[in-house]
Amino acid sequence: MIKAGIVGGSGYTGGELLRILLNHPEVDIDFVFSTTRAGKPISNAHPDLLGLTDLKFASTPNLKVDVVFLCLGHGNSARFLTEFMFGDNTKIIDLSNEFRLKKDSHFHGKQFIYGLPELEKQAITKAKNIANPGCFATAIQLALLPLAKAGLLGQEVHVNATTGSTGAGVGLSETSHFSWRNNNISWYKPFTHQHLGEVGESLISFGKKIGKVRFLPNRGNFTRGILATAYTTYQDDINSAKVLFEDFYRDAKFTHLSEEPIHLKQVVNTNQCHIHLHKHDDVLLVTSALDNLLKGASGQAVQNMNLMFGLKEGEGLQLKAGVF
Repeated sequence: MIKAGIVGGSGYTGGELLRILLNHPEVDIDFVFSTTRAGKPISNAHPDLLGLTDLKFASTPNLKVDVVFLCLGHGNSARFLTEFMFGDNTKIIDLSNEFRLKKDSHFHGKQFIYGLPELEKQAITKAKNIANPGCFATAIQLALLPLAKAGLLGQEVHVNATTGSTGAGVGLSETSHFSWRNNNISWYKPFTHQHLGEVGESLISFGKKIGKVRFLPNRGNFTRGILATAYTTYQDDINSAKVLFEDFYRDAKFTHLSEEPIHLKQVVNTNQCHIHLHKHDDVLLVTSALDNLLKGASGQAVQNMNLMFGLKEGEGLQLKAGVF
C-alpha cells in the first residue's frame, strides 16, 4: 500500500483528495496535516465524510510517507517545504502554482515536472515531484494542444471560460458568498490571469509559432466545473480538425472528443475532460468542459500519483457524473 499524506486537508481540494484516496485500493492515508484543526475529526471540516473515516487532523506531518499532496494556498508550499524537509523517498505533488513554470521548477534540489498527463505522461512516470496544473490552465491546454502541435495556432486565440465558486477556495470574500454569487456572473483578471504562464509554456513546447492567447475568465453562479470556449482562425474543414484531436488524444485516459455539443453536467464529479469542435466560416471553435476540483485539481493529482507509482492511470478515478 502507498502511504500518503495530505497537507492543507481542510479545503476543497483536500476534501476531494480525501474522498478519492479513501476509496483508492492501493492507498493508505497516513496523515492529514492542519495547523488550525489539529486533533479534530476529518468530518468536522468535511461532513460528507462522516461515517467513512475515523481519521483526525494531525498536528505534525510524517516526513517518511511515500507521497505527500500539498493543498496549500498559493505562496505557501515553498514555505512549508523549507520548514518540513521530506526525504528523497517521498514523492511530492503540489497543487498550488508555485512550481509550474520552468523558472520555478527547481527548489532545494528538487525538480518539479509539470503534471499534465496528456502532454507529459512519460516524464511523469519517472518524476519524483509534480507541479499539478491549474484548473483553467488544464481546460485551455486540452482545448488547444492538438492545434499547437500541428502548428495551427499562429493567429490570435480568444478564450472565454467560466468557473464555479469552488475555484475561489473555502475562504469567504465579497465575490464568493451566496448573496453575491447567486443569480450573478462577472469577469475577473481580464487577459492577465496567472494560469496564462503555464498555458504559454505548454503551447510553445512543440516549437511552433503561437499567437497571442486572449483569456477572459468568468465567475459563474454554480459551484463546480469549468466550461471554456476557445476560437481562432482555421482554414481547413471540420473533419481535418477532428482527425487532429482524435489522434492527439488517442491514448488519453480521461480526455475525449464529443460529436455532440457538451455541457458541464456530463463532467462534474468526474476526472473527465470533454471536448467539442465547431467550424463557422474560417473560425474553429473548441469547447472544453471539466470539473475544476477533479480534473482541474485533486483528480489530476491522483492521476499523476498513479502514473508515478506504476499503477493503472485511472485507478480510484472511475467516477460517474450525475446528468439529471
